[in-house]
Amino acid sequence: MPALSPRQLVALILVTLIWGFNWPVMKLGVAGFPPLAFRAISLWLGLPVLALALVLLKAPFAVPRAYWLPLAGLGIVNMVLWHAFSITAIPSLSSGRAAILGYTMPIFSAVLGALCFGHRLAPRAWAGVAAAAGGVLLLLWHELSQLGGRPVGVGLMLTAAACWALGTQLLRRSTLPLPVLTLSFWMTVQSAVVLSLLSLLLESDRWHAPSAVGWGAIAFNAVLVLGFAQPAWFFLVRGLPPVASTLSVMMIPVLGVFSGAVWLGERLHWQDWAAVALMVLAIASVLWPQRPAATAGAAGAAGAV
Repeated sequence: MPALSPRQLVALILVTLIWGFNWPVMKLGVAGFPPLAFRAISLWLGLPVLALALVLLKAPFAVPRAYWLPLAGLGIVNMVLWHAFSITAIPSLSSGRAAILGYTMPIFSAVLGALCFGHRLAPRAWAGVAAAAGGVLLLLWHELSQLGGRPVGVGLMLTAAACWALGTQLLRRSTLPLPVLTLSFWMTVQSAVVLSLLSLLLESDRWHAPSAVGWGAIAFNAVLVLGFAQPAWFFLVRGLPPVASTLSVMMIPVLGVFSGAVWLGERLHWQDWAAVALMVLAIASVLWPQRPAATAGAAGAAGAV
């Protein structure tokens, strides 16, 4: 794997920390507050941060009309569906389980690459897919075994991960000649509008002012997650070899699990520990660099994320 530049390395570290610690932050933010409204407010407040970055870096706001439709398509799968499904799932799951399930994204991406984009998966990668499936089954088993279990939340989070995986595949293949910040700004606008409408339709009877903790979670998401980490991820996806994000992708759900246990007092069951181990094994098997003698098909599996 080529050496990362200092800028890329810093971006990877910060994205890992921000997204990893955001899982318990989001859990706090949606406690007693409509989840779609929480995400919509965060998106709207994140837009000025992105706009300021565009101005300071002298990136264009304008998008030629010919690019509107492909940009909207990227926005739907990369942000709208991911944010809508994932934030709706969080009230039903512990923050740690939500993180584990959300970061099945690389596994979905590997399978989509094999089925839809002609990548050949090496046996090691298929073993990783099987390990990820085992981790999901462990979590689903626990949800079904508890009277208060909410397997619908598991399904919503897995759907969100699949949508994000498809979006990552499409973003890697995008030929739109637009800066990353311009893409991020308009995809965030699109997401804010759609999630606001969904919240109006589905949650308006539960609208109320956020608590002080809720505003803190919204600010964290607006400034750090949406204002920085989201465009930084797009920058890394478009500009780095796929395996460069291996460490980040593996560490985010681990941080989510253990920060939720420390900050929120979430009890970790043996299924959680086993699922973390299986997911790390699965993601490593899909993304870890192959030896030079490895086949080109195995390299294609690493290109899934």
